[in-house]
Amino acid sequence: MKKNISTTIIAALSFIVAIFLVSVNAYALQQQDQVTPLIVQNTSKSMQEPSPGNESSQTPKVDIKRSGSQPSTKGPEEWFTGTVRIDPLFQAKDPARAAGASVTFEPSARTAWHTHPLGQTLIVTAGCGLVQMWDGPVEKICPGDVIWIPPNEKHWHGATPTTAMTHIAIQEQLDGKVVDWMEKVSDEQYQGVGQDNN
Repeated sequence: MKKNISTTIIAALSFIVAIFLVSVNAYALQQQDQVTPLIVQNTSKSMQEPSPGNESSQTPKVDIKRSGSQPSTKGPEEWFTGTVRIDPLFQAKDPARAAGASVTFEPSARTAWHTHPLGQTLIVTAGCGLVQMWDGPVEKICPGDVIWIPPNEKHWHGATPTTAMTHIAIQEQLDGKVVDWMEKVSDEQYQGVGQDNN
């Protein structure tokens, strides 16, 4: 009788363990069904986006111009009056057409009159400056101001007589040309307008 009870208990415990194992396996399969798509999705994504050091030669790379890696140049005397420093920022690569530079004008420094075939955007980042369209009023420009000069409009820009000014200049090329330089802004023209915008 004791033998029958022990056998029954062992059989019952085996049945309970078997049910427990089936439940655990069913739960594991259910979790795997939820995780598998994530693994597949992440694997597909990692195949599309190679990890650093495993880049495919066909995958385009981000082009980072590190601060200080591009030399500054002095603004050429035929295009500028006074001390001007040009720091290149970016140059367009085909099919893009935009180029940008940070330009710093010391007090009284300015561009010559000029036009841009597709216009120009100026973003003042420091100091105060002046901008004028041909036959238009002189406008004072300050940090945060964004100035749009339409295509082929004759204009100049630079610092005030007493304050340096830095702006980012962005322009697009048309048939390889971004600017047409003209005559310089004379001291008389500049002094006549600069005093009112000091």
